[in-house]
Amino acid sequence: MIFRGQPQQVTVWRRFRSGRDGFTFNETVEGLFEAHVAANAERAVDLMYVLSEDLPPAVDVALTDRRTQASWLGTDVALPDVRDSIARLKIPLATYAGVDITIYTADDQLSLTAALDLYAIGRSDRWLYLLQSRGLDRYGAVAEKAWRGQPWDKSSAMVLSTALAATADRLSLAEVE
Repeated sequence: MIFRGQPQQVTVWRRFRSGRDGFTFNETVEGLFEAHVAANAERAVDLMYVLSEDLPPAVDVALTDRRTQASWLGTDVALPDVRDSIARLKIPLATYAGVDITIYTADDQLSLTAALDLYAIGRSDRWLYLLQSRGLDRYGAVAEKAWRGQPWDKSSAMVLSTALAATADRLSLAEVE
């Protein structure tokens, strides 16, 4: 009892958070600032949703379903509608992957790749502070995902493809040929 220290406090956040969640942050030659976020699938999709909150009220949106090769594009879409659509897609996106989602303005861009990598690009370094405020650590380099074979399963995912088509319709996105 004398040598026993304080029991460690274990919070739910620390218990289920991946120890590798973090990001790199670099300034490109063109003067843009780029953050590459490395997190598990659920956290990457959730961060896309959370970080989109810091965009202006009207954004441009690009969706591409890599399985069906269907693409949609929309300009001046209301941000609350886009965020609602991402919230509805969280589970299918994290489960199946294979979709590129980009939300952008003249100054900022958030992109979730088909392999569920999240990128935040901007003309200022504000993404650095926003990512740090979300509990992510900055690293010199992020660990690559340990995929076996392809980074995502290319077999058909009708649940996700149907949800994407409904999202494009809900947001009035134009299909790109």
